[in-house]
Amino acid sequence: MTHPFFSLHSHGFVRVAVAGPRTRVADPAFNVARTIDMAREADAKGASLVLFPELGLSSYAIDDLLHQTALLDAVEAAIGRLLEASRALQPLIAVGAPLRWRGRLYNCAVILRRGEILAVTPKIYLPNYREFYEKRHFASGAFIAGEDMEIAGQTAPFGSDVLLEASDFPGLVIHTEICEDVWVPIPPSTRAALAGATVLLNLSASNAIVGKSDYRATLCSAHSARCLSAYLYSAAGQGESTTDLAWDGEAMIYENGALLAKAKRFADEPQLILADIDLGTLAAERMRQVTFGDCADIEAGATSFRRIAFELHAPRDKNLGLLREVARFPFVPDDEARLAELCFEAFNIQSHGLRQRLAAANFQRLVIGVSGGLDSTHALLVAVTAFDALGLPRENILAYTLPAFATTDRTKANAWRLMRALGVSAQEIDVTAACRQMLEDIGHPAAHGEPVYDTTYENVQAGARTSLLFRLANRHDALVLGTGDLSEIALGWCTYGVGDQMSHYNVNASVPKTLIQHLIRWCARDAHFGGETVAVLRDILGTEISPELVPGASVQRTEDVVGPYALQDFNLFYTTRYGFSPSKTAFLAFHAWSDAAAGRWPVDVPANERRAYDVEEIKHWLGVFARRFFATSQFKRSALPNGPKVSSGGSLSPRGDWRAPSDSSAAAWLVDVEEIP
Repeated sequence: MTHPFFSLHSHGFVRVAVAGPRTRVADPAFNVARTIDMAREADAKGASLVLFPELGLSSYAIDDLLHQTALLDAVEAAIGRLLEASRALQPLIAVGAPLRWRGRLYNCAVILRRGEILAVTPKIYLPNYREFYEKRHFASGAFIAGEDMEIAGQTAPFGSDVLLEASDFPGLVIHTEICEDVWVPIPPSTRAALAGATVLLNLSASNAIVGKSDYRATLCSAHSARCLSAYLYSAAGQGESTTDLAWDGEAMIYENGALLAKAKRFADEPQLILADIDLGTLAAERMRQVTFGDCADIEAGATSFRRIAFELHAPRDKNLGLLREVARFPFVPDDEARLAELCFEAFNIQSHGLRQRLAAANFQRLVIGVSGGLDSTHALLVAVTAFDALGLPRENILAYTLPAFATTDRTKANAWRLMRALGVSAQEIDVTAACRQMLEDIGHPAAHGEPVYDTTYENVQAGARTSLLFRLANRHDALVLGTGDLSEIALGWCTYGVGDQMSHYNVNASVPKTLIQHLIRWCARDAHFGGETVAVLRDILGTEISPELVPGASVQRTEDVVGPYALQDFNLFYTTRYGFSPSKTAFLAFHAWSDAAAGRWPVDVPANERRAYDVEEIKHWLGVFARRFFATSQFKRSALPNGPKVSSGGSLSPRGDWRAPSDSSAAAWLVDVEEIP
């Protein structure tokens, strides 16, 4: 038996499937046999729901055969066979069938599970243009609500007003529509989503013509994004009549605009695609996007839905894996083209923010401390970009390297190399004497040579540098440019007030450490700031991340204290972007980081940095994150200087994405951390 932590069902994921079976024209017995085969395959792969195409039991393009009693009787018999076969299967099964009700014929979706028909939903919008003739055969279900249908010996809810809600799986609410229903200005699933549906099903036929596939994909993607939902789409394929049309068997699974799975079109073999839908993400998005709720309130009277409860019985003692890609770096795309686009956008967002601030404050100079580390390097590159765009000379960027007790030759040399290569005004002011004087003034033992390297010792250096930068700004009528990044702000890895937490404007405030690394790699790879900068940028990337505040034989490693930035940026993203619990964040981290050989890496990550983390490491550093983020660091974030928001992962500015009390407890998060094995 597997620990519940490793089950996708313990973390709000549900596995869904879309099937494209081989069919035979107007042969319900053959078609239901193939449907059962694929339902069994979906069951074997752990699916909780499997979707089939429109009119899949009868075939779609059979015209007036739809009015033949023998065919319609055979369809009902096929539903009876499917019901019996479903008793031994886990998933809900959604199939398409022509069904009679009160003397009229309806194009229906039949949802059944374990020998029970849960609901029958009629198609509302019947296309009757170009190649479509559905009104010749079917009645619209637009005004059917609150009714029942007798089918295959059972009485089932029938109408366009049905939502299926899992009573034992929070957040799983299913709505069904059919083909053309999603092509109209207000699809039925829109109001269903506003009423609480999270998984939207579309049984489609949708013949293939040139260019139609792209349009369908755009439609499904945009619709799932607007509805903050999952959208499953299955189109008719193999075996449909090609008398006048052709079929590609397109099958897609989208979640909030993102494609999770897609079938091969025009395939020779039956296609079954699967994906794990994250109901927690959908719930988080709906809760935060309050206009979604406002729209639901406004539209509440337009359609009334009845909720039909069922039990999913999703197992939590099986490790089914996770059928969705979890990016190791949620702030950094692993696609090379998208990464280049993001880097371009990030640089422009930061530089435009700085340009506006300089113009508004009527400054033509700025002051920046350059350490030879990642953050100050990137901030300096942004400053150069802004000054070039403003037509200001780079000499107006007053860059200072400020060595103290533990500054290494390597970082100081890189600071000088970078400043010279960029053509900014470069100076060095050694703050060692000033720091020693302050230690003497406050009676610190380190002033007399004792190796007491405590927080006071470290903050004296950080404070001396910041104080000097502000006075230099006064002296030169300039703005102090902050360099600290989002990761450091989240973890409280900065000195409050008179320290690196403070500046006049901080272009890096919304940029995490992992993204800064990739931005610098991008600049080096394409020599954006000239060939002379390439070597120094690469050397800075290869330098151990360190505050360089404690002298000694070994380098002071930041990640030994606060944790690997790769993991902590991952934790930060899912904590602030979606509000996930530590245990769910750890589950995702396990699937992203447990195997270095699995999944994709951003193209520029060096081979020696492509490492894995096991559950024990993930749990430990998640505990560190929870303590530092929730219990000890908020007061620093509540007094952040201005800076532009860069990514959807968030800004921690109290004027932006994150508002929280400075005296919060981390107890609830730490209790949840202990649920991780």
